[in-house]
Amino acid sequence: MEKRTAYNGQVTEELVEKHVTLHGWVQKRRSLGSLIFVDLRDRSGFVQLVFNTAFSADALAVAETLRAEDVISVHGKVVKRSEATQNLNNPTGKIEVEVDGIELLNKAKTPPFDISDDVQASEETKLKYRYLDLRRPEMQRGIMMRSKMMHSIHAFFDEQGFIDIETPYLGKSTPEGARDYLVPSRVYPGSFYALPQSPQLFKQLLMSAGFDRYYQISRCFRDEDLRGDRQPEFTQIDMETTFLDEEQIQDITEGLIKKVMKDVKGLDVKTPFQRMSWHDAMANYGSDKPDTRFDMKLQDLSDLFKDSDFKVFSGAVASGGQVKAIVIKNGANEYSRKQIDQKQEYIKRFGAKGLAWMKFVDGEFNGPVAKFVTDQHNELKDKLNLVGDELVLFVADRAKVVADTLGYLRVEIAKEQNLINKEEFNFLWIVDWPLFEYDEGDEKWAAAHHPFTMPDDEGVKLLDTEPHKAHARSYDIVLNGYELGGGSIRIHDREIQEKMFKVLGFTEESAKEQFGFLLDALDFGFPPHGGLAIGLDRFAMLLAGRDNIRDVIAFPKNSKASEPMMNAPAEVSDAQLAELGIETRD
Repeated sequence: MEKRTAYNGQVTEELVEKHVTLHGWVQKRRSLGSLIFVDLRDRSGFVQLVFNTAFSADALAVAETLRAEDVISVHGKVVKRSEATQNLNNPTGKIEVEVDGIELLNKAKTPPFDISDDVQASEETKLKYRYLDLRRPEMQRGIMMRSKMMHSIHAFFDEQGFIDIETPYLGKSTPEGARDYLVPSRVYPGSFYALPQSPQLFKQLLMSAGFDRYYQISRCFRDEDLRGDRQPEFTQIDMETTFLDEEQIQDITEGLIKKVMKDVKGLDVKTPFQRMSWHDAMANYGSDKPDTRFDMKLQDLSDLFKDSDFKVFSGAVASGGQVKAIVIKNGANEYSRKQIDQKQEYIKRFGAKGLAWMKFVDGEFNGPVAKFVTDQHNELKDKLNLVGDELVLFVADRAKVVADTLGYLRVEIAKEQNLINKEEFNFLWIVDWPLFEYDEGDEKWAAAHHPFTMPDDEGVKLLDTEPHKAHARSYDIVLNGYELGGGSIRIHDREIQEKMFKVLGFTEESAKEQFGFLLDALDFGFPPHGGLAIGLDRFAMLLAGRDNIRDVIAFPKNSKASEPMMNAPAEVSDAQLAELGIETRD
């Protein structure tokens, strides 16, 4: 096999009349008898090969046997195509290669799906044959873009004086919000390592050690339910600093994002990014990661309906809930009763009892709710700024249910009405977070970010009296409705950390058992510190214009946390289990 002289996508007019050696996979073959055309593919793109007896009868004979995905090496002369046969949609479309030598390196079976961007195959099939799926151009573009992102990230942190430090994969199980993946120890039977949910505690200890500026592109593991932007093992851009406040850490983060966007997408993003309080995000968008590429804010109508005869609305307010609405411009004619009823069914997953609605057409309200709120018609028209042909959707319930329901609906309807500019990248900081949030599943208060987040000055005082009113020195960065990353100033005082553990339900003994090493470290001159972590997979997904992080991860798990190609997880032998002192039950 001769040495390659160029990648296929690099064979352009500059190489006309030159001889090249190319390697790759057969994308397709077109035979015209004594003339055969073959599209040869590699990671850089396609180039058209021409086989003819005028160039080589032997090469033509081999070309007659070629099938899709055969691996070949060819030698030939680059020539310019006639204008009538040029393909201007392909960077190599103005040339072709007249082949005078070919080596068949490997034959291929018929693949289970076409190696193309318009592939028709189930997700499970593509994951089972992931090595074939990864040959597709759009998949290779996503993976190579991710590689370019990582190069840019390393360069930025190096320029900013950060130190790249690896932290352990095998650590101790500590309660950080999700289930741990456990690794049994052969040396210490009955004891387990835990794979890190994040390097959080290690990077804080590195700040105690005096490294000042740490970063790592780190692997993290969380045993939790999956969705399109979540995987059991994922990668995050992790950083930690000492002696910086929130704004300074946010400035560094904006510099990182600015560089990545320029290096990878060629875009100049404007900084500083918009700041929005958590309260305003929830009040206006029903989400702590709002998509602000379109308007359609939530309108609070609680005061308007608190004394209404319509008990569905007034009753919700009387019981401490809210009445809110969103207005869909031009929605009166676009949404039928059947379509609205379909949304009624979907929102039950958020705990909503129902979706009230009215239409405003030709200066009049109509719809199921209109006759029950006639006293408020004029005020609704003014407050909602209605001019005609609007659909108004109402939800009356607990604040969380209202936020979750209308937050979902505004995004879903914006997609349906094409209100979102998919070429836009809208970065946003969410600040002034509550320190705690109520976990309705476990019926207890939990840290809104993690147990090591520093309260603000007023919040420190509230830890002893009304801790659940405290606010945190934390911040999330949002991109196009996705939480891109989050961070905070950390607790560096042992007394405050112990109070935090106490509010979260830890006894003095359990806190020492779980986090004794951190508490001890806080006694030895722990500096003020803070940091942030950005989800690399999610960032890559958004820059690639995809809607699932599996598309930018080489070998991901499916929605059931299994990997069909290797069939993982899988059972292991009894001998392996015996060596670990483990027995399994049916």
